[in-house]
Amino acid sequence: MADTNPHILIVDDDERIRGLLQKFLIHNGFLASVARDAAQARRLLQGLDFDLIVLDVMMPGEDGITLTQDLRKTMDCPILLLTAKGEAQDRIAGFEAGADDYLPKPFEPKELLLRIGAILRRMPQPEASQNLPKLLHLGAMRFDIDRGELWQGDQPFRLTATEAALMRIFATHVNSSVTRQQLVEELGRDKMAGGAPAQERAIDVQITRLRRKIEADPKQPRYLQTVRGAGYMLVPD
Repeated sequence: MADTNPHILIVDDDERIRGLLQKFLIHNGFLASVARDAAQARRLLQGLDFDLIVLDVMMPGEDGITLTQDLRKTMDCPILLLTAKGEAQDRIAGFEAGADDYLPKPFEPKELLLRIGAILRRMPQPEASQNLPKLLHLGAMRFDIDRGELWQGDQPFRLTATEAALMRIFATHVNSSVTRQQLVEELGRDKMAGGAPAQERAIDVQITRLRRKIEADPKQPRYLQTVRGAGYMLVPD
């Protein structure tokens, strides 16, 4: 994160909610910009850099899920979805689209603040230039643990904040299995609504997305392996 206060983009078609969230975040030390729909959000994203996007799912025109899917093609800015739907399948759809977290409406403003803080803490932090990077080699891919970056040759592969956090967790447990519950806890999602089954299913979705980026054949993973009855294990070269 930059030395300046984190800049949050709030995207919601409800003018009252936009205004309240903007005032609340500014009061708590953030910079905050607002957009009334996906089209206005795209215009702002073309000219400004944001540290996180708070995005309503149910909007007229392009909804939040569709916008998240499209943004993930070109950017890795963390996305927190706001949704009136609390069912597990709706949360899973958000994670599959590339969101880093979700918050069902109605919510307490303080919980939103805690979720934003947790996401920003998972973001890769810049390292001092004199520190040599630690690398994990995964076939043609390499993961820079210090920077939380995935590369193939000179080409970077975009990781969401959650994907980078997962890779760092696995990097501390190389060649050892990590349970889904461990991943939930280390990602700071142990207080998420929906209970353990929904939380662990969300982890499975994130693993599937990560495999698409590091595996030649995601359906037959070589590096991010499933350990039956025990969770997952990262096996680098």
